[in-house]
Amino acid sequence: MNRNPSRAVRVGAVTLGGGHPVAVQSMCATRTQDVDATVEQAEAIRKAGGDVVRVAVDSPKDVDALAEIRRQTTANLVVDLQENYRLAAKVAPHVDKVRYNPGHLYHHEKDKPVREKVRFLAEVAREHDCAMRVGVNCGSVDPDTKARHPEDDVAAMVESAIDHCRMLDELGFARYVVSLKDSHPRKVIEANVRFAALRPDVPLHLGVTEAGIPPEGVVKTRVAFEQLLTRGIGDTIRVSLTLPNPRKHEEVTVGRQILADIAAGRFRSVPVFDDDRLNIISCPSCSRVENERFVELAEAVKAMSAYAERHALTIAVMGCRVNGPGETDDADLGLWCGPTHVNLKRKTEAVGAFTYDEILDRLRRELDQLIASRSAAAVPSR
Repeated sequence: MNRNPSRAVRVGAVTLGGGHPVAVQSMCATRTQDVDATVEQAEAIRKAGGDVVRVAVDSPKDVDALAEIRRQTTANLVVDLQENYRLAAKVAPHVDKVRYNPGHLYHHEKDKPVREKVRFLAEVAREHDCAMRVGVNCGSVDPDTKARHPEDDVAAMVESAIDHCRMLDELGFARYVVSLKDSHPRKVIEANVRFAALRPDVPLHLGVTEAGIPPEGVVKTRVAFEQLLTRGIGDTIRVSLTLPNPRKHEEVTVGRQILADIAAGRFRSVPVFDDDRLNIISCPSCSRVENERFVELAEAVKAMSAYAERHALTIAVMGCRVNGPGETDDADLGLWCGPTHVNLKRKTEAVGAFTYDEILDRLRRELDQLIASRSAAAVPSR
């Protein structure tokens, strides 16, 4: 494949961009403080062909666990700092890359300029020989940037990424990659094409976030990767699937298969993801999931809602409080899961919190009401 002329960025023992082979990543779904389980999963991902393994850190106890995880695995580790960028200085000695989300960075210490927060992260990464990823997600773009593009959320994503690249460049920190993700393949393709046209030098990490349950999640991801990698866009990938913990390494297996197929010219027929049918999105399970019934719930939602497949509706099932509230805002019906209850929404409107045993029946009632109201609105008046 012809590749964009992106610069090389070293992450531990692997190099992203600069003409190196496309790297494959995954993320541990175990609780970080469960050291044995996390090491086991990190090693399973590595042995499956995972070049980089991501771990989430939310608290000082997670940092302590991360130090022990580092001692027990040879995987190239990246830490996710979505909700607490200030932990960067404590986690950086134990990892090879730090990932932050510009949208979440915006919401913490609002009295402090974002540029100062980025400077702090760059200084920490430089001091501890770490790379960085600027991870932009469509559902968590900061409100100021989003407000400038009320009709084009892809443009908001691209602007956010470009702004953070500029800040890092001005700080003299070039050892970074960027990701622009959405749950819809079309938006992933469009965002990465737009960004790559402006900054072909920046290595790109590709992924369809919340792709969902296989096989649909695999198809969505394959569509995006085929369209982007064949244009030379993309230096590292992750297939984000809703899977139970023992199967998490399958993300890597699927990613490797997609890369092999593209390299060999084996392209599948490319489905068109028009917004005229039921679309279920669900996040890949990770260590932030506070109840492992989340995966079972996502599968149950898919089965329950099959009768509505011909309706142009979106149901989002999110596993945690970090991405759940914001990334269900655009869904017609959204669920984000807590330890004992599932929060149900109609777009941005909160419906209520229901137990895991109650939520499926209540979701069906809401789905039936939504279908009925749309059907009534479609009937022409006499």
